[in-house]
Amino acid sequence: MPINITMPALSPTMEEGNLAKWLVKEGDTVKSGDVIAEIETDKATMEVEAVDEGTVAKLVVAAGTEGVKVNALIAILAADGEDVAAAASGAGSAAPAPKAEAAPAAKAEAAPAKAEAAPAAAPAPAAAPASVSAGGNRTFSSPLARRLAKEAGIDLSAVAGSGPHGRVVKSDVEAAVAGGGAKAAPAAAAPQAAAAPAPAAAPKGASDDAVLKLFEPGSYELVPHDGMRKTIARRLVESKQTIPHFYVSVDCELDALMALRAQLNDAAPRKDNAPAYKLSVNDMVIKAMALALRDVPDANVSWTDSNMVKHKHADVGVAVSIPGGLITPIIRKAEQKTLSVISNEMRDLGKRAKDRKLKPEEYQGGTSSVSNMGMMGVKNFAAVVNPPHATILAVGAGEQRVVVKNGEMAIATVMSVTLSTDHRCVDGALGAELLQAFKGYIENPMGMLV
Repeated sequence: MPINITMPALSPTMEEGNLAKWLVKEGDTVKSGDVIAEIETDKATMEVEAVDEGTVAKLVVAAGTEGVKVNALIAILAADGEDVAAAASGAGSAAPAPKAEAAPAAKAEAAPAKAEAAPAAAPAPAAAPASVSAGGNRTFSSPLARRLAKEAGIDLSAVAGSGPHGRVVKSDVEAAVAGGGAKAAPAAAAPQAAAAPAPAAAPKGASDDAVLKLFEPGSYELVPHDGMRKTIARRLVESKQTIPHFYVSVDCELDALMALRAQLNDAAPRKDNAPAYKLSVNDMVIKAMALALRDVPDANVSWTDSNMVKHKHADVGVAVSIPGGLITPIIRKAEQKTLSVISNEMRDLGKRAKDRKLKPEEYQGGTSSVSNMGMMGVKNFAAVVNPPHATILAVGAGEQRVVVKNGEMAIATVMSVTLSTDHRCVDGALGAELLQAFKGYIENPMGMLV
């Protein structure tokens, strides 16, 4: 029987993607785990692997096709021993069985984040890689894990996930099977699910005709918006329309931090004739922000209509400019990591962000963000809060300024920072407390080492 391969949901928020490249051709034999295609989302290009074995009977969607909906048929496999031509002509376009779904390649699987960090697509509840237990609770799992659990009769809601954010992955199901894991209970009438909110509509703007008639014909060229730019526009409009922004600014002296940074870099051990790490001011800003969030836990929150979400760790997103837009890779549990670990992790994330090779769980979620434009010579600015975060820190350039110390003028290297907050959950006094904690670590940086 022909096996339908569908467009996978590479993250819970994905609604559609671009089929950038096929890595197989019709007539090729593939086995489970083989990389068969590259899919572009608005943030990254990800490899996709086959779940089933067989011969590629037909490539339904051509390479380069944009806007392919999640779960749409993209290819057909002929099962072992099946006539390839018959499989190619006999497969229908109906919704395929879950086992035919293509799976994201790589060891990291898409994290069940509530929303992307940095401009992110509106959620697509139907495409989220999750099952629903009889009690109505969602269990996030990979496509392959769901297929294996179904074949083994395992109740996914009873399996502890070891993937990102507790996601159930292949090894978890195999361990449950080996240990005689919980069998699925007889099907019961499931409660009717609450209606999912409709995806946010794209922001309304001036029509092409209304704008273009203002300019002389031939004096411009039209560059169509790509997926990333559309998503950025939608997310920023959503943020400014729904979040009551409040801003708090403070100046921080950097001389002690710069001296400590130089001392730590000079002391870095060498590996393969290169230093094991090279700390930047931004690395130390990330650490200081994480520690401040730890010290002021009431500011490490997210807003929902029913609850205040208080986070147990400081997952700090860091805005990275890439061609055509912006993405915010996340340093998870940054308050627990050393400066050298943060530095090396940020260097790797930044490089892969520019190559659009980040995995969804590396840029989705987070509890706060840092946006540093100091290296561009910007003195100060106010950043837009990125839901579901309640805060974002805008960092300006360090510059020498005249300051007053002990009643006398002196020269100090000073950096201005502005904290944007979601005023629904972080009031002015709380924002000021968070900034003072941040300033304390920046001006007394030895506190970040103990």
